[in-house]
Amino acid sequence: MVTQQEAITKEQISAYFKDLQDRICHSLEQADGGAQFREDAWERPGGGGGRSRIITNGTVIEKGGVGFSAVHGEATEATLRTLNLTKPAEFYATGVSIVLHPHSPLVPIIHMNVRYFEMSTGHNWFGGGIDLTPHYVVEEDAQWFHQELKTVCDRHSPTYYTTFKPWADDYFYIPHRQETRGIGGIFFDYLKPTDEYSKKDIFGFVQDVGNIFAPIYTHFMNKNRHLSYGDREKSWQLLRRGRYVEFNLVWDRGTKFGLETNGRTESILMSMPPQANWIYDFKVEPNSAEEKTQALLCKGINWF
Repeated sequence: MVTQQEAITKEQISAYFKDLQDRICHSLEQADGGAQFREDAWERPGGGGGRSRIITNGTVIEKGGVGFSAVHGEATEATLRTLNLTKPAEFYATGVSIVLHPHSPLVPIIHMNVRYFEMSTGHNWFGGGIDLTPHYVVEEDAQWFHQELKTVCDRHSPTYYTTFKPWADDYFYIPHRQETRGIGGIFFDYLKPTDEYSKKDIFGFVQDVGNIFAPIYTHFMNKNRHLSYGDREKSWQLLRRGRYVEFNLVWDRGTKFGLETNGRTESILMSMPPQANWIYDFKVEPNSAEEKTQALLCKGINWF
């Protein structure tokens, strides 16, 4: 007899992620109206491959990447240590990862990742999340964003949002700056089947997280694309992009995993902005919009 857990295969999960990439790229192209994604198909020498899709110099999006991958091979020693495994094992990892950097400092940066990981030992789990990084935090927008995520979480479990929101606060934190990368969102990892939630249940949640991405970001694209800004706002945007780079290169586990498993460097680093800036000992002006944003880059904010 085939159980509910056994009914979901890695091939079915990968097929969903490939379709998700297609749908998201189409939605973003429609909303941007000025550019299309360029696909770069690649193969991983150790096994598997993927499709990196890059959009540049659009009407709204200055640079963005929507990547799909399905890779496999022998697990590295670092991966085995993380899982408390001592014997060699094979891994299979598949997912979609997205980062979008807009032209306008009044349109936020966004990131999403949904993924599935399986080991030849029988271990398997889902992970992912969505987080928003406004260059200028608008509390009304932050509330709307978190409400959208909470609605998705509540559809699957009454504890998901209250668990995954603080997890995002902790994960998307830049310790050496003592600030969060943005306004957070949700983050989850190592979601495994339990007596309460089957593999099919968890996959359903991951699907809903993936499906909400395009409606969320096209909302912000359409809402803020025509707002006016000047040199001051552009300068601040470049500084905030610099913090984004610092997090991705120093703290992000996904970046480290990709490099440790001999992943494709161009695909791993497609999340980098086209330009960023660092000013020595920069201080925000008192009572400025930049100071207000800086004050809201902290953990534990209840946006409701």
